[in-house]
Amino acid sequence: MVAAIRCLFVMLVLVPLAAAPANATRPGPAVHSLQSAVDWINDYRRTRDLAHAPLAIRALSYYGGLKDPESSGTYVGFIAGLLGANPDKAGELIDRMLPVRPEDQWAIVRGIAYSGLPNWKALLRDHAGKLEGRQAMIADYLNGKLPTLAMLTIKPGPTTYQRMREAFAINWPGAEKPKKPVALEPNQEVLDTLWGYYLATGSYGPVLRVVDLLPWAKDRDNVDRLTVGSMAKYTLATNASRDADLLAKLKAIRSARSQTKEITTQLEQVIHAAEIADAGALRKDALTAIEQLKLKGPAYKRDMNAWAMVGQGALAVGCVTAAALGQFEFGLPCVIGGGATSAAMYYMHD
Repeated sequence: MVAAIRCLFVMLVLVPLAAAPANATRPGPAVHSLQSAVDWINDYRRTRDLAHAPLAIRALSYYGGLKDPESSGTYVGFIAGLLGANPDKAGELIDRMLPVRPEDQWAIVRGIAYSGLPNWKALLRDHAGKLEGRQAMIADYLNGKLPTLAMLTIKPGPTTYQRMREAFAINWPGAEKPKKPVALEPNQEVLDTLWGYYLATGSYGPVLRVVDLLPWAKDRDNVDRLTVGSMAKYTLATNASRDADLLAKLKAIRSARSQTKEITTQLEQVIHAAEIADAGALRKDALTAIEQLKLKGPAYKRDMNAWAMVGQGALAVGCVTAAALGQFEFGLPCVIGGGATSAAMYYMHD
């Protein structure tokens, strides 16, 4: 069902069976190849065959499907969703997923951490002995140094004004910069993970998070955000055109009227594309937008060019006003005149 899995399969199916280590346990006849494991996962929302789910995970490892973390997000999300949707059986499911190849243990660790279960830390501790190759990773999750899926943070990009404030900010001697909180930044791997979680649960949670990414499909400043937002839009439309239940969920989200106007506009386009089975148009528009952004550069830099045209006299007047209002952060341009403006413009264009 999920487009991300189908794309991954094109690459992963080429992994030779010889990649399986001698000490790995063959999963069994139900999942006898990487393709059969992927097909089984794609069909899970229909079968709900929880009994054989651990075998599918072991098959992914046995046939080399977990060797690349950057392209295995869907599988990690599926593991997390299985555990999160079956809290009473989570420990048993983990036991039956093991053993996997030592180099693939990261997927089980991350799946546990991403499960959203209130006792996920206890599960990690309980199974640490069987995940001996990832002790440092386990410790970082337990100590809060690595973010979980619940810590996914989706924020709009900074405005031109915010970028200017950062450019003109004073780094006071001895002042400590506030520590950046641990958060999971959206990217292609995270998007795949959300779809994997949906495959295992069919729940609203991961769908809502993908919907939250839709405003990024109109980002004018950052290619990475534009790409992730466009992928979110395209995969929503593609999967909804093949999954009536997902389409119904998107319509319910639209009707809830709890989202921003920007999300509503994008969601309308997704639903329409799904209903007429034309997600390809969204993909074409996304590729055009990405190429335009690469060609013309970020919009904030184009906006900054307009700011650079402001004369020093106008800046001086602005400094007087700022001083009267007690906005001392505007004091720097008043002290060194046009030099600050030139330096800031140079900095913003780096």
